[in-house]
Amino acid sequence: MEKPTAVKLGSNFNFCLGAASALAVPAIVKVAGTKDSSSIATDVSSTETRENNHLFTFPGARPNLECQWRHMEWTEEQKTSLMKTVSSYKPSSGEVTQAQVLLLGPVGSGKSSFISSVQSVFNGRVTNRAMVGSSSTSFTKKLQSFNIQGQSGEDPTGLVLCDMVGLGGGEMTGPTLHDIMSIIKGHAPEGHKFSPDQPVRSETVGYVKRPSLKDKIHCVAFVVDASKILSYPKGLSTTFQQLREHISDLGVHQVALLTHIDQVCSQTYKDVTEVYKSHIIRDMMVKAASLLGMSTSYIIPVRNYSSELDLDVNTDVLLLSAVDHILQYADLYFQDNTRQNTGPKTD
Repeated sequence: MEKPTAVKLGSNFNFCLGAASALAVPAIVKVAGTKDSSSIATDVSSTETRENNHLFTFPGARPNLECQWRHMEWTEEQKTSLMKTVSSYKPSSGEVTQAQVLLLGPVGSGKSSFISSVQSVFNGRVTNRAMVGSSSTSFTKKLQSFNIQGQSGEDPTGLVLCDMVGLGGGEMTGPTLHDIMSIIKGHAPEGHKFSPDQPVRSETVGYVKRPSLKDKIHCVAFVVDASKILSYPKGLSTTFQQLREHISDLGVHQVALLTHIDQVCSQTYKDVTEVYKSHIIRDMMVKAASLLGMSTSYIIPVRNYSSELDLDVNTDVLLLSAVDHILQYADLYFQDNTRQNTGPKTD
């Protein structure tokens, strides 16, 4: 029987990432020094739409660059090309037909919104697929996988996005390091409800004792909120970087999504094609890189659909570019795994 261990993440962290003392993420940013505990998120819905009462102000205006510092084509043709690339993607390993990507980040960072937004692009209309069949309360506690469906009449894509409870979801709702590793290794069953007092183990209903390649996570996409980068607790960086070390030990590549970029840059709010000309977005990406302990080349800014009813071609291009970025790193995992198949199998 696999015995879960209590692993400490950083000097001030419990083994439970969701413990309030370990990683409490504000739902709404309070003034520095405020001690009102009601500002701490305890069980925030992972639909992660923008709060209706969230008032944000943009930093002082600063002229954007004349040229993009990361090349991007903002055309209908580029959207069509990216959709074809994603739709036709097939893992380089013959053992699996789909790449499983785990979205991992603080409560409210935009994980579920990203899933719904990507599916919206292929549906041709804005949908909230990540909410289907679950109430907002129970959904935040479950491991749930979403097969990204192709356009009408097409086969499903080779991408599965896996959602789970956010880090810092409250004392009794956050995931433990053990549970996160169990998901990535392929032991955790679909629909598992996370609770610190009921870790994933061999007695867990649906536990996968000998996971095959198709059961495992092939890439991890960290998700962080650009509008909260400056207000995340200091210990979060230690948590992220220790998570990354454990995940890297499993040979799983990691990327990052920077969400809510329209809430920090007025030019991007008005026109998403300004994202790679914005000093503010570039600065936020640098801060996100520092928070996560990774190069900015792994970080993709995205704008999720929330209150919109219609799709926007430029938003679609940014979302699809993020998916293409993720799939490239997922395929590196398959290439590495194929090279190592001659050795002994480990679970």
